[in-house]
Amino acid sequence: MAFHSIKMDHRLSVSGQIGIDDVAEITAAGYQSIICNRPDLEGGSNQPTSEALEKMADSLGIAFVYLPIKMGGITPERIAAFQKLMNELPKPVLAFCASGMRASALYQMSQQLDQNDADEQEPVVAACNWGNAFDVVVVGGGSAGIGVTASLLKRRPALRIAIIEPNDKHYYQPAWTLVGAGAYDIARTVKPMAEVIPKNAEWIQTAVSGFDPERNHVHLADGRVMGYRQLVVCPGIRTAWEKIEGLEETLGKNGVTSNYRYDLAPYTWELVKNLHNGKAIFTQPPMPIKCAGAPQKAMYLACDHWLHAQRLHDIQVEFNTATAVLFGVADFVPPLMEYVKRYHAGLFFNSNLVKVDGELRIAYFEIKNSDGTITREAKPFDMLHVTPPQTAPDFLRDSPLSDASGFCKVNEKTLQHTDYPNIFSLGDACSSPNTKTAAAARKQIVVVAENLLAAKEDRKLTTIYDGYGACPLTVENGKVILAEFGFGGKLLPTFPLDPMIPRKLYWFLKKTVFPWIYWNAMLKGKEWLARPGK
Repeated sequence: MAFHSIKMDHRLSVSGQIGIDDVAEITAAGYQSIICNRPDLEGGSNQPTSEALEKMADSLGIAFVYLPIKMGGITPERIAAFQKLMNELPKPVLAFCASGMRASALYQMSQQLDQNDADEQEPVVAACNWGNAFDVVVVGGGSAGIGVTASLLKRRPALRIAIIEPNDKHYYQPAWTLVGAGAYDIARTVKPMAEVIPKNAEWIQTAVSGFDPERNHVHLADGRVMGYRQLVVCPGIRTAWEKIEGLEETLGKNGVTSNYRYDLAPYTWELVKNLHNGKAIFTQPPMPIKCAGAPQKAMYLACDHWLHAQRLHDIQVEFNTATAVLFGVADFVPPLMEYVKRYHAGLFFNSNLVKVDGELRIAYFEIKNSDGTITREAKPFDMLHVTPPQTAPDFLRDSPLSDASGFCKVNEKTLQHTDYPNIFSLGDACSSPNTKTAAAARKQIVVVAENLLAAKEDRKLTTIYDGYGACPLTVENGKVILAEFGFGGKLLPTFPLDPMIPRKLYWFLKKTVFPWIYWNAMLKGKEWLARPGK
């Protein structure tokens, strides 16, 4: 039989998603009725509709009922409806959803409701914590969340894992730098979330509002509560556009753009193509940010286009960074400075963008002098590429899980929470002092997957994260300096080549190989070259 069922009692068995062809086998196995608890379209095109399943059931003379249950919560009305069906339908009954979890929860709650009714007590509340039914709850459906879920399921296929993620689209953000240079199709950087959620994981499409680690609960924005045995926190980092006065009102017009947003990266390329003279300003806010090299990547690629179009001599280029250095790993500063000189770009350190007047095309910077005093300077522009300030999500920053900076507090080597041993964190939201890149998450996935299972099985945590991160610095169209490093700026090159030399090979990797690995390996639990060094 293609489907696998679990017997709850003599009346009911539950299973994961069934297919059209399974209905005949279910009938042959002696079942008299089928209850579908999975909403139509929840799993995308691979999920047969209830209508199609009912048509097949009717042709075989077996009862079929559609009782959809959304992920995360079961109302008293749905429980009562399930009870009524169990009283009326021919038995035995097979109930199914994506994994069988909702069908099992319905059965358990109906049993509890029977006991409550006997004592005339209150019915089960609509907010449901699933009785800690999930082995692992993963907060966040970005690269870290999808990747670690896939890796966990590769190691332990029977794990019951839920992913909490409100967005219905998943983005490959590292390619937006190339989109802003006209070197990549923006449509290739996005897929429906339903396509990347691992098949055997449950997707709960809502936002998190808070954590209660003492009770092993995650609070959802719609009032529901979820229980967990182990928790993985990886909601990413929030782009705080609102922290720059006037910016949100002018983004996408008046020459103001950013490669840090899906809808704006194409506008960056429009501005670069159409700028023939004037002033172009590129900014970088205080750390931490996603991919610390991305702000200057945008500048290099724009300058390379203007250079080859013989327009660079008519364009004044500035890079204003709130930091005190061009790049955080000192070894890479000399080769980067060669490109700064090639493009005649002005560097302004300790210069933080605080306000934008889009209509007048004036950017305002707070500049910290050597004695610590801060002055404000207005700079006119024809093109302004903004890297937004970034912060931990509010629900994490204001929770017991965060450190003083608002990020999830972890041991930087094991990525286990320092106060709650059944909690792990990775990606941009964790407190580990590594660069916040997809390359870092790729290595962290292995660490969390192995250490979480070790903690679950009372084994020693032996997989150690070395702080690996990578930044493919696109210094010109067709060449990349591949910066790979770990904690303390230690160089960790993958290839036996001088990492300071820009290469066409690395451009090929950045544009062609890395996206393919992302979609087909990292998000699928295939850990090619992903194991941290010993």
